[in-house]
Amino acid sequence: MQRNILEYLEATVRRVPDKGAFAGEEGSMSFRQVYDQARAIGSYLYRAGCYRKPIVVFMKKHPRTITAFLGAIYGGNYYVPLDEEMPRARMELILQSLEPGMLICDEHTEGLARQLAYSGCILRYEEAAFGIIDEEILSQVRGRQLDIDPIYIVFTSGSTGVPKGVMGCHRSVIDYIENLCAVLKFDEDTVFGNQTPLYFDACLKEIIPSLKYGATTQLIPKQLFLFPVQLVDYLNQKQINTLCWVVSALTMISSFHTFDRVKPKFLRTVAFASEVFPIRQLNAWRAALPKTRFYNLYGPTETTGICCWYEVTRFLEEGEALPIGRPFPNTEIILLDENGRVPAPGEQGEICIRGTRLTLGYYRDREKTDTAFIQNPLHDLYPDKIYRTGDIGRYNDRGELLFVARKDHQIKHMGHRIELGEIEAVLSAHPQVRNACCVYDPQRRKITAHYTGSVTPGELDHYTREKLPRYMIPAIFRQLTAMPLTPNGKIDRHLLCRGGS
Repeated sequence: MQRNILEYLEATVRRVPDKGAFAGEEGSMSFRQVYDQARAIGSYLYRAGCYRKPIVVFMKKHPRTITAFLGAIYGGNYYVPLDEEMPRARMELILQSLEPGMLICDEHTEGLARQLAYSGCILRYEEAAFGIIDEEILSQVRGRQLDIDPIYIVFTSGSTGVPKGVMGCHRSVIDYIENLCAVLKFDEDTVFGNQTPLYFDACLKEIIPSLKYGATTQLIPKQLFLFPVQLVDYLNQKQINTLCWVVSALTMISSFHTFDRVKPKFLRTVAFASEVFPIRQLNAWRAALPKTRFYNLYGPTETTGICCWYEVTRFLEEGEALPIGRPFPNTEIILLDENGRVPAPGEQGEICIRGTRLTLGYYRDREKTDTAFIQNPLHDLYPDKIYRTGDIGRYNDRGELLFVARKDHQIKHMGHRIELGEIEAVLSAHPQVRNACCVYDPQRRKITAHYTGSVTPGELDHYTREKLPRYMIPAIFRQLTAMPLTPNGKIDRHLLCRGGS
């Protein structure tokens, strides 16, 4: 039975050692290079006294960054990715929370690393990656590793302003990857086009299957996502056949009518997550690529990434809800109402998740962990943890799970309970709207609709009055040249709430 994610790499390097594993703008690495350098890093860390400690990896997006992640695990530690895109204050809060055993940097990030409020050891990648591989040390570490040991911490936003560190372990990642690969049909011919930053758990969808099958991951240059035609040209040049992207990256291509000029020639699988895909844009992708499989994926960081999937095999009308489908094997979805009971068929409830996919909780924060990861309220017979997602869902007539809204996106306005996502769906259905996001100001009691597209605010106001009841019509329509995005490509709702654009 597999109990360590490094076993994926070790099986692959025996089979295809010289095949390219990860490639970026500034270089590529074969599986043999990844294997050797990761084991050298693991040996170095253990000899330096770093064992079962958080190892911060603060490097430019590069195949060596992924290798450093694996090196931390080879040394019996768990990696914590940081990136220069993060505000300095956030990085220092994370470092203060972690008290890491080591910070690994590169020539690009070393200067900034030494300016941070961090007094621990800073290590250049090259100092460890090309050193001695100590087989005895690595064997001892492996012999003591359990599948419940942590392998990474990914920091997400916290409601108090302090980032929350979510801890994933070998067993949860293995369960995730085995089921994800079976559903999405990855194999050794898969060529991933990575879009997400490496400091988000979303990149696991590409990194670990590449190790498992001997597939290849291309780290797409970030600047290409500003130029949709050049981006599609890049996909064709690299013969990328699989995308696991956030929705905004995909709609950026389709909303600018890129398919009228160029289409991806090799795409066979497109998986998307993080936000609701506007049906009009999804239909544009499916019309342009009729032989490509499209998957809607759902899952929070606290459940090791994705836990539900839906393959889009039927035509969806504009305004129709896109299902998130059904859970992966070995995962159960439970809907709970405000009283901790299962709602009636068709009624809404909070999406709660149970199974091996659950992460270990939040680093050094037992109180938050116990609030989010709770005993299954449907029984008290034995310990049975579930994760409360804060997402509202319901089942449609086909038995498919639908995402309705975030609990914190549900508002009380003019005496009515309103899902902002319902307003956004109507706005997105307008043929001249590329993207839309609604926010609510409880002090002023006003709904503001932010959107990109060629329709005027007055025209959009008139359009919504024909589609929505009076109490759901936004008071303000703000036309933006571009929708503000978080580093991982989601719409930055917090910035819009503050009036930014």
